Amino acid sequence: MKRNVLVTMAAVLLLLSVSGAWAQQEIVDDMTTACATEIETYCSQVTPGEGRLLACAYAHEDKLSGECSWAIYQGVAELEAFVDAVVEVATACEDDLMTFCADVEMGEGQVATCLLEHKAEVTEDCSAAMDDAGLEMVDD
Repeated sequence: MKRNVLVTMAAVLLLLSVSGAWAQQEIVDDMTTACATEIETYCSQVTPGEGRLLACAYAHEDKLSGECSWAIYQGVAELEAFVDAVVEVATACEDDLMTFCADVEMGEGQVATCLLEHKAEVTEDCSAAMDDAGLEMVDD
């Protein structure tokens, strides 16, 4: 089971690195806190980023504490919900994306920002999907 959780997490984290607008730092922070002992014990020489800590955890999966394993499981569940929301918005807003945001460069939340800037103009289905996903402007 741990292997499936870690592999799924790696795939979702890759997706989040591409569409980081909705990435929730809190998920990463929670896992880092819950797995602090494992990170210190097995992965202290690993440079964080690009999935290296996750790869290290995978290499030591048989030694992870219940708390760490649970935090990873919870993180995966939250990230899967995020992916589902992204798919829902992308599907419901496909025509609106082409109409309003076709020229917007992908990354750093620019497409989501474009949709939000045109929320009054998008279709009802798109607007509902955006609401369901909790897509809203964030003040920096």
